[in-house]
Amino acid sequence: MPTVKRVEQQKVTLQQYDTVRRLTLGKVIIYLCLISLAVLCIIPFYLMLIYSTHNNATIASTFTFLPGPFLLDNYTNMASKINIWRGFANSFFIAGTSTVLSLYIGSLTAYGFAKFKFKGRNWLFLFLLATMMVPGQLALIGMYRLFSTLGLLDSYAAIILPAAANAFNVFFIKQFMESSIPDEIIESARVDGAGEFRTFNQIVLPILGPAISALGIFTFIGSWNNFLTPLVLFFSLDKYPLPVLVALVQGYYGMDYGLLYLGVAISILPIIIVFAIFSRQIIGSVALGAVKG
Repeated sequence: MPTVKRVEQQKVTLQQYDTVRRLTLGKVIIYLCLISLAVLCIIPFYLMLIYSTHNNATIASTFTFLPGPFLLDNYTNMASKINIWRGFANSFFIAGTSTVLSLYIGSLTAYGFAKFKFKGRNWLFLFLLATMMVPGQLALIGMYRLFSTLGLLDSYAAIILPAAANAFNVFFIKQFMESSIPDEIIESARVDGAGEFRTFNQIVLPILGPAISALGIFTFIGSWNNFLTPLVLFFSLDKYPLPVLVALVQGYYGMDYGLLYLGVAISILPIIIVFAIFSRQIIGSVALGAVKG
């Protein structure tokens, strides 16, 4: 009997060892794949930073992974041609203001669609979703004529006001609101005498925090990278955002690769920092939506 028990224990031990080994091998393969994908994603950003430290001749003739000594020269050359930090401030102001207005107006509109019952609500919401299928570039001519009539050309309002009306934000927040905010909470606030704006600002808006945080990252990045609209609606060089100024470096002053890489690096780094700081909000929003759904 002891021999039989010992054999059975050895079999169980071998089975557990085989299970652990299979799981370990599978995990190793998954980790290797994830590391490979991460390296493929990181290499372009790394090369962008490395090439911003080399001069034009070195970039055009060699391929290197090591930094060079021309970072200060490239920055001095760029600062003598364009006001890069003015463009940085313009981009930050436009992207920040557009994001705040877009999130608030989108949340308020989604609140109306999600919690108010009125005639034609579904058709109006479908029409709103249909506008998402139309490329924004098609509206540039109409926007130009409209802002020209209103006297808003070459002003920050010409960029910020259209960005504040974002149909995707309304759709995203409406779906989140319907699954996360019960009608009983809003009815309780109304019974207590709270007005609609007070109910929205003090009760609904804080609950929307995870969704707004996740959506704000994408809204900010999209507004920061906006290139065509400022190029068409702005005429003053001191109002151009960073992407337009970087394009001017490439177009007006010749193909200086070191200077171009440095300008792109300066324009990309704030986006990477914002995403790195608030990336947990995206995961939290997705997880919360999965639990509620």
